[in-house]
This record gives sequence, structure tokens and C-alpha cells, in this order.
Amino acid sequence: MPGPRRDRPAVLLLLGALLAADLYFHLWPRARRELAAGAPGCPCRRPAPAAPPPRARAASALRRLFAHPLYRAAAPRGPAEPLLGAREALRYYRRKAARWNRRHKLYREELNLTSPAAPVPLRPEASWLQFHLGISRDGLYPRSSPTVNRLLRDMQDFTTISADYSQDEKALLGACDCSQIVKPSGVHLKLVLRFQDFGKAMFKPMRQKREEETPEDFFYFVDFQRHNAEIAAFHLDRILDFRRVPPTVGRLINVTKEILEVTKNEILQSVFFVSPASNVCFFAKCPYMCKTEYAVCGNPHLLEGSLSAFLPSLNLAPRLSIPNPWIRSYSFDEKEEWEVNPLYCNTVKEIYPYSNGNRLLNIVDMAIFDFLIGNMDRHHYEMFTKFGDDGFLLHLDNARGFGRHSHDETSILAPLSQCCIIKRTTLLRLQLLAEPEYRLSDMMRESLLQDRLAPVLTEPHLLALDRRLQLILKAVKKCIDTYGEAKVVANDTTQVEAPASDRVKLST
Repeated sequence: MPGPRRDRPAVLLLLGALLAADLYFHLWPRARRELAAGAPGCPCRRPAPAAPPPRARAASALRRLFAHPLYRAAAPRGPAEPLLGAREALRYYRRKAARWNRRHKLYREELNLTSPAAPVPLRPEASWLQFHLGISRDGLYPRSSPTVNRLLRDMQDFTTISADYSQDEKALLGACDCSQIVKPSGVHLKLVLRFQDFGKAMFKPMRQKREEETPEDFFYFVDFQRHNAEIAAFHLDRILDFRRVPPTVGRLINVTKEILEVTKNEILQSVFFVSPASNVCFFAKCPYMCKTEYAVCGNPHLLEGSLSAFLPSLNLAPRLSIPNPWIRSYSFDEKEEWEVNPLYCNTVKEIYPYSNGNRLLNIVDMAIFDFLIGNMDRHHYEMFTKFGDDGFLLHLDNARGFGRHSHDETSILAPLSQCCIIKRTTLLRLQLLAEPEYRLSDMMRESLLQDRLAPVLTEPHLLALDRRLQLILKAVKKCIDTYGEAKVVANDTTQVEAPASDRVKLST
């Protein structure tokens, strides 16, 4: 057995001496110099400064837009004329709530359900009821209305207590006319959901993914109805300060618990099925739609959709449905007169109520709105009868918008390009939204982030808004160059003008 090596301690002493010399003559002087100079590489002496806190949302571009003079409420000539009388509306809705509770109780007795079910109360402070009471001649809701934001939250959060077909679908009774090119609204698979506060909303399920574009070969009257288009249309309408689209919000719906298990409609119950992928699906009750390939399905139960707040009952606030003078042919090979006659507006101006008042100007507003979203399906418009011929137009059913971001359908602008008139305040706001500080795509991007289904629109659709806005302004400029500003730009006396320091120039 070999003995221990006698040179090992000497080797260890030599290595220790070398390490001590290196530490004393090299490492320690360098460390002292860096500490004395406060070298940036030393985290203990000079820590990296904390990142500045993000700017408060109070400085958001959207809030600055709504604080702009063009978006401030005009000094009223008097109190805004409301659509509904509060007492009459409360009496009416209390009767409806009592009737619904009685029917629900009878329904449970027929099914021998013994578990107690509390009646649904009608609360005057409910957001949907306050929304109805806030409708006036000026629009569906006041500027900066807290009621609208509360209503959007309630539609996102409240429990559904019933689900049913819409009145249009009930009128069809499943007997759709397959010879019609313009398909009845029932085939678009929309449902009426009622919430725990007795409010109602129209549910439109997701039929097309956000990143998908409508195929070029599709006619506008067979295009998909997109839930995200309904959501985005509400936000755009509010940014334009039209306030003519009912509050709309996105929500994930459990089709089993929030539709199938709460509906009393046996026909609706019968169209539910489970797909081979174990997803719960349902389809519309219509001869050419009663096929599983037209169904919408959860994943396995959850389904995206839009919820649009109901307007007041027609018994309280009757509405007129009026054909759009610039209606399309809804035919594969025919054209309407406005599509072939550039002087068509002269004919329209001879017909009451387009011969005077604000109706034609409101039609132009609607055309601008539809052009921005790419909606070619505005065959009718609705108005509240109480406000007469000069009342605002309702911008309903916008689900066929935002189908093609790569194409700008300029024929939608025919009312503007043929009549060459526009409200002064509409033009001023459009020009403001073309400014870098208030760019329309930025306003929409920020506004849509408030929705739980964000991103609601893809980036190409947002950028298309800026491009189409420039086309609108070019069309107005062409009209002004041809006829002069005095004949093209109509003074809007119900609105205030921006002060000189903030005024957007009319020159385009």
C-alpha cells in the first residue's frame, strides 16, 4: 500500500499564495474603483430606475374625444322631449312582469315542479328600464350616459331566466318562403333572452370567425350575419355621436344552461342536438335551414354571441318601418334606378318627406355609417312615430357589416355622392376623426377593448375605417368643389359649434 504524498501540502500552499496575490493586486483594487465611481454595472449602488407608471386612463384618446367641444351637449332650448312617460311605462311593464310571473307559475305547475321559484321583480332602477326612459328626440341615449355602461355590464353578467324565438320567427311558424331572395329574419338564428331584472336582449350567435372575410362571390343578401359586427357597429355609432344603435355587448352564452334549460318553447327545445364532437348545437326552424350543417354549436356548451338591448315595446312606442330610397334590387341580375341614374336624388327630393326637413340628411348619415362598416343590406329603416318626420333614424340590424376589410363598396355612399348634402356637425366630426390625435381606428380600438370578447375586430378592419373615412371626405370635397359649401353643408342648429381654438376646418 503506497504511503501519503509528502509534496501535497506544498502544492496547496503555493496555490493559496497565488490566489491571495491575485485578489490583493487585481480584484480588490478594481472593486474599490467601481464602488467609488458608482459604476452602473453595480445593482446594489445604482439600481435601474423603475419604469414610469403608465398614464392614467383619464388621458385616453377616447375620453379626450368625448370631451371635445363637438361632443359636448348643446345648450338646450328646453328639456329634451322624452319618448316615454315614466308613469305610463312603469304601469305597462309592471303588468307585463305580473303576467309573465303568472304564466311561469302555471308552466311549473304543469311540469309538476315543486321547488319554489321567486317571482321576477320589476325594479324602477333597472338599467334596461332607465335606458328606455332616457330615449329622447336627440337619440337613444344622452351623451356620457352612465345608464348605458350599466346596461352593458348587466347584459354581460345577469342570469338568463327565459329564452325564446323572436316575434319575426314566431310569425313565420317555420313556414319560410324559399322563393324569396331576401330571406326572412327568422332564418338568421337569433333568440330573445330575458334576464333576472326582467330586461330583454336579442342574441345573435357567432357564425363566422373574426379573421375570415366574406368570399368575393357572395351576394350581399346571402352574406353571413356576424355577432362581432353588431358589437362594433354600436361602438362606431357612439364614436360618431349618432346614438342610433341600441347598446350591444358580447357575451359567452352557455347554450345548455342559459337557453335550453330555461326555454318554454317546445320547438326551440326540439332543435337542440349533440354533435359528433360532443358539442351542444341548435339550428333555426325553417324548411331550408333545418339541417345540421346550418347549426351553431357551443364548445362544448359555450357560444360567443352579441346581445342587443331591446327597444321599448311597440305598444308603448310605435315605430315605422320605411323602405330605403336607395334600396338594392336583391336580385342576381337586376338593378334599381339609383344604380343606373346619377340624377336619381332629384327624384327623391320631390317626394315627401325627403323634400324638406332632416329626413334626407339623416339618410346621408345612415349611408356614411353603412359605408364605414361595409353594410349593403339596409333595405329598410325604422323611426319612432312620436317624433314625427324629423325624428332620427334607427340603425338596426348591422350584422352584415365588417365582412370585407379589403374592399370599399362606394355604392353605399350613393345618397351622399348623388344628393351632395351633409350635416355640418357630421362633417366636423368626420374631419376630427381623421386627425392623428383622434384617428378613427384608434378610437375604435380603445372602445372595443371594453368588451369581454375583445378583440372584436381584426386590425385590417380597424385600418379599413381610416381608409373609408378618407373616401367620405373626398366625396364631400368633390361636392363642395362642384356646388359650393353653402349648398352642400347644411347647418345643424341642434348642435353647438366648436370654439375657434378647437374648430376643425371645413376645407378638405
